[in-house]
Amino acid sequence: MEIAVYSTASTAAEQRAAEWSRVIADTYFPLQLTYRDPDGFSGELERRQMGQVSLSRLATGPMQYERHARDIAHNSPEEYLITVPRLGPVDFRQMGREVRCAPGGLILERGDEPYRFSYTHANELCVLKVSRPMLLERLRDPDRFCAQAIDARGGLAALLVSMMGHLQALSAAEAHAANVLGRQIVEVLALALDERAGPEDAGAVSAVRAGHLRRAERVIRQNLSNPALSPEFVAGQCGISKRYLHELFAHTDKTVAQFIRVERLIVARNEIAASQALSMAEIAYRYGFSDQAQFSRLFKAQFGMTPSDWRRRARSAG
Repeated sequence: MEIAVYSTASTAAEQRAAEWSRVIADTYFPLQLTYRDPDGFSGELERRQMGQVSLSRLATGPMQYERHARDIAHNSPEEYLITVPRLGPVDFRQMGREVRCAPGGLILERGDEPYRFSYTHANELCVLKVSRPMLLERLRDPDRFCAQAIDARGGLAALLVSMMGHLQALSAAEAHAANVLGRQIVEVLALALDERAGPEDAGAVSAVRAGHLRRAERVIRQNLSNPALSPEFVAGQCGISKRYLHELFAHTDKTVAQFIRVERLIVARNEIAASQALSMAEIAYRYGFSDQAQFSRLFKAQFGMTPSDWRRRARSAG
């Protein structure tokens, strides 16, 4: 078991903020940090790597951590953080939810989605980092538990928090057990979350996802003639990651790219009928089609006739 210890005590005051940002990025992932008292900031962090799972304890003064969409690379690992506040409450916002979690509770954070995490007084946090594929093997749709204050004062959630505390006391000499214990704590985590599940969890997540999907569709429809329109553009406008955007459309009958293409074909069809002055090439280029031949082929596949046939029909009907 690998144990790493960091402290700002030996770092010059003017360098502490930058050093702590590096430590946080190494331990979790890149975050934007805001300090209540940058000049007087101090922080300590201890991390234990147990196979595919890491467990850390950090203590700092008041501060805020933000995960921005621009910080999330498309190929970055998908991970969850399970955070237990020890000394005082923390405020957390993600995926349209905002919650306060006090000591005696825990919260689940999805690392490849934007979020904001803060506390207004000195605090100590115990944080478990688990890969999303590893948790998905044991638990259906972990996202339904994100940004909830989960009561950990009893049941399996209390056992999970107790295990996290005991594992923090393990020495490097007990490395032979680290991989096994890492797998076991993920099993307990999945059982603890599943124990807390209720019908309202799935409903709340469905409502949040439906809201994100409607917003993404609205952004697409408002930018059909924008040459920058792409999944990356839509995700950025919605404040979500491209990965999550693709997940939203996975529950529909179209991918993001297919939805953009169909919406562009629909508005192009309307413009062909409304304007006899614009050429087919002008309309095709206006709505992001690389050439008229491609546009004609896709138009016929979608509507069963060529753009020219559609214009003739519209002219005769008009």
